[in-house]
Amino acid sequence: MSELSPYLASVAATIDHMIDRYFVDRTGDLNKASAHLLAAGGKRLRPAVVMLAADAVKPGSSDELLHAALALEVTHTFTLIHDDIMDDDSLRRGVQTVHTKWDEPTAILAGDVLYARAFEHLCMADAKDDAKVRAVTMLARACADICAGQHMDMSFEHRTDVDEPEYMEMVRKKTGVLYAAAAGIGAVLAGGNSVQVKALYNFGLNTGIAFQIQDDLIDLLAPPEMSGKDQASDLREGKQTLLMIKAREKGLDLKKYQKALTPADIKAAIQELTDAGVIDEVKGIASGLVADSNKNLSVLPASKERQLLMDIGEYFVTRSF
Repeated sequence: MSELSPYLASVAATIDHMIDRYFVDRTGDLNKASAHLLAAGGKRLRPAVVMLAADAVKPGSSDELLHAALALEVTHTFTLIHDDIMDDDSLRRGVQTVHTKWDEPTAILAGDVLYARAFEHLCMADAKDDAKVRAVTMLARACADICAGQHMDMSFEHRTDVDEPEYMEMVRKKTGVLYAAAAGIGAVLAGGNSVQVKALYNFGLNTGIAFQIQDDLIDLLAPPEMSGKDQASDLREGKQTLLMIKAREKGLDLKKYQKALTPADIKAAIQELTDAGVIDEVKGIASGLVADSNKNLSVLPASKERQLLMDIGEYFVTRSF
C-alpha cells in the first residue's frame, strides 16, 4: 500500500481546494454552518473511490469528474451533521459539531443545504447526460437507503435482541451504499459497461460495510485525540453494533457501561471484550468482507488504479482513526 497514502493525500488536497472555492468562501451564517464540517478536514475517501473507479474503467477520466467526487464528500458530510444531532455528539473531526456550535434548527438546514448541493455538483461533472441521469439516480437511492439505515440504527437502541443479519442490513444501508454509489458513479460517468459498473458497485458495497465495522471498533478503541470523536459513545449509548451482538452471544453483559464513562471504564470494557475474543472475531468478519469484495475487481484490466482500489479496501480494515 506504499502508493496509497500519497494518492489519498493528493485527492484530499484537490477536494479541500474545491471545498474552499465552492463552500468556505460563501457568506451568511447558514453557509458557514454548512461548510463547518467540510472545512474541518477528513480523509476524503469517498471522492478517492469515485476517481479510482473512473480511472480503472477509463484511464485519465477522473480529471473530468472532480465535481462528482466532491458530491460524494458533500453527501457524506450532510449525513454526519444529521447523525450528530440524533446521537447528540459534541465532537466531530476534532471540532464542535454543527448543532452545538450553532443550534439544532440551523444544523438541520445546513445538512439539507449540503444534500441539495451534492446533486448540483454531481450534475456539473463532465460526462454524457444519460450517464449523469444514472449517476443521479444511484446517489438518490443511496441517500434514501442511508436514511432507512439510520432509522434502523436508532430503533436498535430500544432493543436487546438485534442479531447479526439485522445489523449487517443496517450497515449495508447506512454506510455501504454510499461507498457503493461512489464506485458505481465513478464507473458510470467514465463510460463503464454494465458488468464493470455492477462489479465496482458491489466492491464499494462490501468494503463500505467493512469500513463501518472498523469504525465501530475505532469508536471503542481510539482516544478522542486520535479519532476526533467521543470515545466509546456507542458503548455508552447501548448501540447494537457487531461488537455488542458478538459480546451478547458470548454471554457478556455490557449494560453496565451505559453511563458516563471514565477512562478506566473504557479500559475495562476493552479488556473484557478482548479476553472474550470479541474484538478479534469482529476484525475477522471485516477482513473477510474486504477479501470477498476484491474478487469483484477481476473484471477490470490490471492497472495501478485497480490495485489502489484493493489497497483502499485493506486500509478500511486496518486504519486506527
